Amino acid sequence: MTPVPVFLYHSVADDPPAWIAPFTVPPRTFTEQLDRIADSGLTVVPLRRLVSALHGGPQLPPHCAVLTFDDGFEDFFWTVAPQLADRGLPATLFVTTGAVHPPGGAPEGSLLPPAAMLTWRQITNLDALGGVEIGGHSHTHAQLDTVGWGLLDTEIGYCKQQLEDALGHPVDAFAYPHGYSSVTVRRRVREYGWTSACAVRDAFSSGADDPLRIARLTVRADTPPGVFHGWTLGQGARVAPFPESARTRAWRGYRRLRAGLGHPVGGPPQP
Repeated sequence: MTPVPVFLYHSVADDPPAWIAPFTVPPRTFTEQLDRIADSGLTVVPLRRLVSALHGGPQLPPHCAVLTFDDGFEDFFWTVAPQLADRGLPATLFVTTGAVHPPGGAPEGSLLPPAAMLTWRQITNLDALGGVEIGGHSHTHAQLDTVGWGLLDTEIGYCKQQLEDALGHPVDAFAYPHGYSSVTVRRRVREYGWTSACAVRDAFSSGADDPLRIARLTVRADTPPGVFHGWTLGQGARVAPFPESARTRAWRGYRRLRAGLGHPVGGPPQP
């Protein structure tokens, strides 16, 4: 299996809020990483091309990568999108719909602490300009493998409805908040019409990966240049698919227990 680095970014900014700072890449570092991707000879392909291959479509190029961005921070519009456009690079932006700023109003509400987030106008502009695929990242950024059926449907179904109403076309790509999913969550994602879903797993994807649990590599503020360089060469991480570990199952059970007691763990700091 040829490793496919699916890079997971969050914010790209010099002065992020403290809660997202560990997952924020400075703009200068982001530019250097894009240069590293280019120098390595990687072909950046749209996520939908990887998904098509996973569903039995045309095979991927032998040395390719995918760029994804979670949550919907405003810096994507002002900092990331111009760089991608200048280089002709496709990317997927996964939006937490409850954190989006609507015209003339406040966000509906999400579990993400305060930060500068995208507006619906910015999201529709990104979609209209092309090059950026808009995907869903739930409505409130809940840990989907710990919530009840009613909330699960809102997080998965209402998120899709909002995006499709705003953009005027189907939206097919989903990403699990925190990367958390379960067999039940993945089944509901499929039943609501999402054709792919990204996890985290801190591993390479491949042409044999699970289209509803696509592995990604999280780029953090402290990701060493040497590690990132290794990723561009297909080195330094496992290659999906691989079985879920006992540690992951135990962590899910613990989080479910804590959520049932009203004391959830494993998410971002609360406001």
